[in-house]
Amino acid sequence: MSAYLFVNIEITDPVGFDEYRKAVSPTIAAHGGRYLTRGGPTEVLEGDWQPRRVVILEFPDVGRLKAWYNSAEYRPLIDVRKRTSITDMVIVEGV
Repeated sequence: MSAYLFVNIEITDPVGFDEYRKAVSPTIAAHGGRYLTRGGPTEVLEGDWQPRRVVILEFPDVGRLKAWYNSAEYRPLIDVRKRTSITDMVIVEGV
């Protein structure tokens, strides 16, 4: 069953975040993931949520998603992302 990672990210250090942006895509692809959205325009239809930059990733399953997140390749990038942005992440299983 597919798994999706929904990310709401506010970039606080654009120059520093470029290091993350340049390095993250190959780590995602290596674990079978792909981008569905990567920060396009958003429009709130209901509620109070004020999304910043929405990124949605698709992985073959939750196991592969978590393997990517916990991988040796991605682990150092987590520190870069946390230093240069404010991020919320949620895993959702598909049907």
